[in-house]
Amino acid sequence: MFGRSGRWLCAVAMAATAVVTGTGFATADPAPEGKELVVLGDSYTANKWDFLSEEAKCVHSDTSWPQQLVGLMRPADYLDASCPGASIDTPPGYTLAMEAQKADKAGAFGPRTKLVTMQIGLNDRWGDTDMIMWWSLQKCILNLIDGCGPEAAEQGRMTDYRGVSGAVFAQRISNVVTYIKYYAPNARIVLVGYPELFPSGQNTLCINLFGVAPFIQPRGAAAIEYLDRIDRAQREAAALLGIDFLDTRTPTLGHGLCSADPWLNGVLDYRTDIGGLPFHPSAHGDAVVANAVYERYGR
Repeated sequence: MFGRSGRWLCAVAMAATAVVTGTGFATADPAPEGKELVVLGDSYTANKWDFLSEEAKCVHSDTSWPQQLVGLMRPADYLDASCPGASIDTPPGYTLAMEAQKADKAGAFGPRTKLVTMQIGLNDRWGDTDMIMWWSLQKCILNLIDGCGPEAAEQGRMTDYRGVSGAVFAQRISNVVTYIKYYAPNARIVLVGYPELFPSGQNTLCINLFGVAPFIQPRGAAAIEYLDRIDRAQREAAALLGIDFLDTRTPTLGHGLCSADPWLNGVLDYRTDIGGLPFHPSAHGDAVVANAVYERYGR
């Protein structure tokens, strides 16, 4: 059950009724006042992982972009419900609905809520395979023998990017968006995109090892196509659902993995955060995202 008096089920049921009957929402139970800022997302939001625990823990880096955003916005109150490994709706980790439930139980959604951000989708299953992006790392991205070309999706070694679309993305997040719109009617809801990992539209991808020995995959088109399609799907889904999309690719162009000036961590790369979460933004990369959110929504 979602939060107070089944608010989640109530909102979803009323949304379904409105679609069928063409009527609006009925009067809901009294809602809490809400928190000014609410953050939902995955490891690109939380930017930390507890490697010593077998359980999914919603740990957060002190330099994650939400933490830096709080320093810029200085909201009266906020809640960061993001969780490493989170997905829209792919088990076994936290899902977007579970994070929204956590926020609801903390009284985060209400008329005082000004901004709700979501950064999600990279960890999900898409299309006809059960493969997710991070499971594809070894079987596809780091596989120099078989490569990670377009055929990898059909072979089940790569997330099936062919199943990624704006319409499907919108459908999968629509219940949570409906809930937030209803119980936080004054909030801007923002779907935050992912930063640049690799340049778009190319075949070669690269991962920095120790800042001096890059791993180069010359046949990496499937991974790059997946990232490109997630970016397009997020933009299209936001438009379909009437929420905002924040592009973080543009402000991070040219600073992906293996660039001359990376803003994402490699593996023990001294040029970024040597102990930072690999393949995720450095503190500087997160500062760029935090400033992008602040400039558009936080003033």
